[in-house]
Amino acid sequence: MEYDIKTLDNGSAGSVTLPEEIFAVTPRSDIMARVVHWQLAKRRAGTHSTKGMGEVSGTTKKPYKQKGTGSARQGSLRAPQYRTGGVVHGPVVRDHGYDLPKKVRRLGLVSALAMKAQEGKLVVLESASGISKTREAADKLRVLGWNSALIVDASVDEGFGRAVRNLPKIDVLPTIGANVYDILNHDVLVLTRAGLEGLKERLA
Repeated sequence: MEYDIKTLDNGSAGSVTLPEEIFAVTPRSDIMARVVHWQLAKRRAGTHSTKGMGEVSGTTKKPYKQKGTGSARQGSLRAPQYRTGGVVHGPVVRDHGYDLPKKVRRLGLVSALAMKAQEGKLVVLESASGISKTREAADKLRVLGWNSALIVDASVDEGFGRAVRNLPKIDVLPTIGANVYDILNHDVLVLTRAGLEGLKERLA
């Protein structure tokens, strides 16, 4: 599977062969959905919390005697029916993450890469470096026609990363950080030559 290599100046830098076992498979939307759900679940803080009946401050004394008042029997002012009482079945601090098999995670990433390639929204870039100014980066990306792009490199160049940091919908990730959610969340997927080699090693 031959693919042209572009430069940041919108020029050509030859071609590269993409492995068909990664970029020519049939994308599985169900697998990608599972991986995205797993990623978003792991991202949740899980710090929401309310106080139950045993946690709110207040007396433990019985409000009034059991019988003879004509009112319903009560045992505690911390009970949920009181304004200062505890919350019933409220959220507690917990981890929302769960385990997903490595094979499923790998297939999800392969499906996302293959989908971008088959949609014609995959770009192979010679290198993502040599730019240190945001204005210069914005001009070059505008010429390339990238309004929403995820750039994956073997290691993010510090100057380039700083230059595109303030550009909306433009993100740069190292190879190890490439993931299904960010790939699907951007219109164009840009792989540098080094980033492509890193992905092939990661998915080997």
